[in-house]
Amino acid sequence: MEVYIAQLYSEYQEILGKAADLNYAAAVLGWDQEVGMPAKGAEARGRQLSTLATEAHKLLTCNRLGTVLEDLSQHFESIGDKDSDEACNVRLSRLDFEKNKKLPAEFVEELSQLTSLSFNAWVAAREKNDYAVFAPFLDRMIALKRRQADLYGYDSHPYDALLNDYERGSTIASLDPFFTDIKTQLSALLNRINATNQVNDAPLHGTFAKEKQWDFSMLVLEKMGFDFAAGRQDYSEHPFTTSFSPGDVRITTRLDVKNMAALLWSSIHEGGHALYEQGLPEKFYGLPLSEAAGLAVHESQSRLWENCIGRGLSFWRHFYPILQQAYPDQFAETPLDAFYRACNRVSPSLIRTEADELSYHFHVMIRYELEKELIAGTLNAADLKQAWNDQYEHYLGISPVDDKTGILQDVHWSHGMFGYFPTYSMGSFLAVQLFEEARKQLKTLDGMVEAGNFSDMLNWLRVNVHQYGRRYTSAELCKRITGKEPNVAAFVKYATEKFSYIYNLK
Repeated sequence: MEVYIAQLYSEYQEILGKAADLNYAAAVLGWDQEVGMPAKGAEARGRQLSTLATEAHKLLTCNRLGTVLEDLSQHFESIGDKDSDEACNVRLSRLDFEKNKKLPAEFVEELSQLTSLSFNAWVAAREKNDYAVFAPFLDRMIALKRRQADLYGYDSHPYDALLNDYERGSTIASLDPFFTDIKTQLSALLNRINATNQVNDAPLHGTFAKEKQWDFSMLVLEKMGFDFAAGRQDYSEHPFTTSFSPGDVRITTRLDVKNMAALLWSSIHEGGHALYEQGLPEKFYGLPLSEAAGLAVHESQSRLWENCIGRGLSFWRHFYPILQQAYPDQFAETPLDAFYRACNRVSPSLIRTEADELSYHFHVMIRYELEKELIAGTLNAADLKQAWNDQYEHYLGISPVDDKTGILQDVHWSHGMFGYFPTYSMGSFLAVQLFEEARKQLKTLDGMVEAGNFSDMLNWLRVNVHQYGRRYTSAELCKRITGKEPNVAAFVKYATEKFSYIYNLK
């Protein structure tokens, strides 16, 4: 029997490995599509991606895989094995199989083709600064995602079905309380800050040579522990991270010669994502334990590095002298404390990816509320732009000056990624909980960061987060590491202490 089970498990690994090959090949084409593909390649690229997605789906839903998973599940159940790597992989793969089977191959093909068309329409719309160019494609995408929710099935709200694609077990019922806390607790802190004198962020604005910005970002990534023998950084319209294996992880960033913050924060943020991907167990290639726990955990890694560390005073005690040396004319007369405060200015802004730590969550909440309505059918693409502008006016007191700084700023909807946005806030809250626990366990962490030594922080994440892959949900992992459930309270405490110093709050 043991030989037979070993053969079955080997067959299971082979099937999922081939599917991973196809999906990672598609990811390479997707990376190229956003980084270097010429405009006339869009139509053929859409077909290529559709073919790969369809073939991978066939493998992941074939009857033979179902039989193999059933037999392996019965075996592990019969011997009472719930926790071994093999049992865990099979259990999670069986959940994936049952979910994938609900999507017909023709639906997967249609969704993949529309995703390529929609993405290219989004790029064209941004170039023309005209939402009307993108709206018809978004309308088709919303219809497909509603259909996907119906195919998956749900108990209370169709949006719940899509949320689970990005965060296992996530529902509107579980998320709404977090966003209620954002409206109340974070609004109160924002109001206190708005009542004080505003921080001057002029040091981040000026003229900053492109090459020096790039070199500085590469230095920061190297110090963080990003392995350039297993990854690279490039430019794209919207910064992102993609992985083809822990040995090949790509990040992109964007640069503004008039605003150093644009490249700096996006590189550190995506670098955090990439460190997670480089730390996942390569020995489980194609299997669930080689994958991230969920998008909230993934976002916790990027936000921990970007905000808890990258926007921290200890970080800049190390890096600011280097930056001053690169740009003596811009920073020679700016003391460290003034630069630190500039990096942490809190002020409502239009662009989510460039938002401060506090107002950022209102950007996420707006998208969350709009997505719920879109998937429920109470809002459509034709009325979305006005709804977007109204929400920004209501929650942040500002209105987009054009479509590019408003409804066209994010790539996610062009990819059909409805249900993704809430993980940004959930990940930010989790990041603080993880960082505070790391500081308890690594007694001299602040000193190490000040010395430019990030290896202990990275190793802590490797041991406590990265090595487990999908073994635990985000909530389970949080409880395992910190002893507490995911919550907003830790973030509010962290933010109150941090911004009380920056804004001299009483």
